[in-house]
Amino acid sequence: MDQITFHYDTVLSEVHMLLPSAQHLMTRLNGVGQPVFMSKFKILGEKHNNDQGKGMVKEEKYKNPGGSSGNSKTGTHGENAIEGGEENVPFLDEDGDFDIMHRPRKNPLEASDRDLVCPVILKQSSPVLEQEEENTDDEEGHCFKDVIRIEHTMATPLEDVGKQVWRGAFFLADFILSEPALFSGATVLELGAGTGLTSIIMATIAKKVYCTDVGEDLLGMCTRNVTLNKCKMEPAGGEVKVRKLDWLQHGLCTDADMEFSWTEEEVADLHNSTSFIIAADICYDDDLTDGLFRTLYQLCSNFNHTCTIFLSIEKRMNFTLRHMDISCEAYHHFRHCLSQLKHLVDGRCRYKVEQLPSNFAQFLLYERVEQLELWKERGREMENKPLPLVRADLVFRPDSI
Repeated sequence: MDQITFHYDTVLSEVHMLLPSAQHLMTRLNGVGQPVFMSKFKILGEKHNNDQGKGMVKEEKYKNPGGSSGNSKTGTHGENAIEGGEENVPFLDEDGDFDIMHRPRKNPLEASDRDLVCPVILKQSSPVLEQEEENTDDEEGHCFKDVIRIEHTMATPLEDVGKQVWRGAFFLADFILSEPALFSGATVLELGAGTGLTSIIMATIAKKVYCTDVGEDLLGMCTRNVTLNKCKMEPAGGEVKVRKLDWLQHGLCTDADMEFSWTEEEVADLHNSTSFIIAADICYDDDLTDGLFRTLYQLCSNFNHTCTIFLSIEKRMNFTLRHMDISCEAYHHFRHCLSQLKHLVDGRCRYKVEQLPSNFAQFLLYERVEQLELWKERGREMENKPLPLVRADLVFRPDSI
């Protein structure tokens, strides 16, 4: 399964694209016949964050290597071609083909005006990391220190992208791990949890996490990932409950005959105890984005306390035939909804919206690109009593609010 077959509607996360093939272990086929892989992601400690500055020094050294000058010669072969008496005679290799000479370059940056980019991927070429990975087996009951194991799919249609791992989830997980005091002992709701990676990270700090999404196959995969990493949550006493929450439906599913449904006690706990709502990289479709913000509004209007929302998103640029230019339509719609939420005045709840700086510590190995953003919304209830959660007249769209 090292070779991935792409179709016209296939989407592949950059996380899996950069992850070496040796790290992918196919475990099974899911309910719709898609191959499911197991990947291991290492959580870095403070030592890595302290060494990031050293890495920057090494990069500068690479950009300006010492001990060489632009006037150094490139060898006998090049000298004969330029200075020798037979400069018009082409060189041939042993097969009789032309041996083309290239102008020597002092360093890779001379080739173009672009800055040198040295992305950090999920696996470093480090003997220490490689040795730890070799000693890691995949027994379900075994707990590995500082390693998160996640089952996921690769190269899925757009409607199944939640079954992959995305950079926005790592970005939000970094923020969570950099603010342990903020989330310690809290009750947290994650919307669009996908594989559950961010919920698992949160449960290593928080008291309870409601990990929500839609689709029995996806929620089943998420449940298995929670089980695989249960030992990570035990020291902090954290708990993850995987539940169904559909943004395009009103209300929570409380049918006891349905898998991943809510109990009445859980609904009451959600409304009374939730301090934070989180979501990672989930705005790629305008209808779903509208559903997300409508759900946020409905939930915060039902809470009896102030709730803080953290949303991570990656600004993705695409070339569109409609504009004949590069655009970020999904991102722009997300920003428009944020603006609506900020200026929303209806007597029930008001919101403060701000973008947070992205200079917090990095605890997971991935390429933290500048297009990754983290937004904070703080919903505060007003004097009027909030309406019930189920409201058919609430539509969060640019032309309606």
